[in-house]
Amino acid sequence: MLKLFSWRRAIHPSPSSSTRLPAIFRFLSHSPPSAAAALEEIHDPPFSSETLHNRTKIKPAKKKDKQPNVNDNNSNSVEKPPELPFDFMYSYSEISPGVEPIGFREPPKFSPFGPGRLDRNWTGTTAPATVKPDLEKLAKERQKVLGDPISDEEVAELVEKYRHSNCSRQINLGRGGVTHNTLEDIHSHWKRAEAVRIKCLGVPTLDMDNICFHLEDKTGGKIIYRHLNILLLYRGHNYDLRKRPQIPLMLWKPLAPIYPKLVKNVADGLTFEETKEKRNRGLNSPPIMKLTRNGVYVNVVEKVRTAFESNDVVRLDCTHVGSSDCKKIGVKLRVRKLIIIIIKIWFRVSLSCSKTNRLYSGRAKKKASEIFAAFSSKRAQWNTWMKAH
Repeated sequence: MLKLFSWRRAIHPSPSSSTRLPAIFRFLSHSPPSAAAALEEIHDPPFSSETLHNRTKIKPAKKKDKQPNVNDNNSNSVEKPPELPFDFMYSYSEISPGVEPIGFREPPKFSPFGPGRLDRNWTGTTAPATVKPDLEKLAKERQKVLGDPISDEEVAELVEKYRHSNCSRQINLGRGGVTHNTLEDIHSHWKRAEAVRIKCLGVPTLDMDNICFHLEDKTGGKIIYRHLNILLLYRGHNYDLRKRPQIPLMLWKPLAPIYPKLVKNVADGLTFEETKEKRNRGLNSPPIMKLTRNGVYVNVVEKVRTAFESNDVVRLDCTHVGSSDCKKIGVKLRVRKLIIIIIKIWFRVSLSCSKTNRLYSGRAKKKASEIFAAFSSKRAQWNTWMKAH
């Protein structure tokens, strides 16, 4: 058995081999020759964990306290980005700051910017600016960023570059309109592009002038192209990314507050019978146009204005539009002074567009379910009576 397992015996180094090993290890570790370290190198080869652990660590030298320089404060004040001079809110184009809400769906003390991230107080709808802006100084700074007026050749070149649908520098505006976080997206695109393509859809397209005003006012850019719901926003000749304003982002969308009732039971200046007669006449009139969900409503205002020249009640087919969008459409048309009659008439017509579509309203749907339940119970009673007899 010992002969079979002779390979398991411990092999002791010969004196000739022990003399050659220290030289080999010294060559690998680049250590100076020494008789005491020769035996240790056999059991403690180089690059082992023990040798790495025993190495002395060189502590970095302590930096001397930098003496305050008088010019540092001036340099920081120059490089500090300017503060935004307007009040922060979720949507600048779809929220009217003049209308005060009558209630909140969430406590106004919780700011959507997060705790400790904003030096402004959140009132539930807006975060007012702490300092009143100087309009003249602000206008000069924006004119300085825009620089010389852009020539027609440059406009044509930018339009041909960014107006197509496959453009990578595009921002989509939905029912929220010009939101607060959209401003940061625009400046992010301006890092590598002179202009950004903006595509608008939904209720904000009813008033494109309002969209253009808020885009130019909040970003400091200039609209160089406008076709239906497509816009091109130019950043300016002297735009500097390092000096652009820092925009704090909203971490979540705040819940919409509760506003006064939009639809009144009786129209202002009309009696109940007159309001009822106009409502019935509007329900039986044909719609002038059909609106789709999240569509382009650029021509709605002009068509409604033309229809009011011959009729005092106008009907719009809003079957596929949500109830919240219907309310926003009614508010925008009323702001544009196109709805002469009470909004209640127009709003009821827009929700129930025809006699067959009335079942889609909530009240009619509930009534239909009650009729079906009563019918099913009567049918069950009839079946039990037939089985008994």
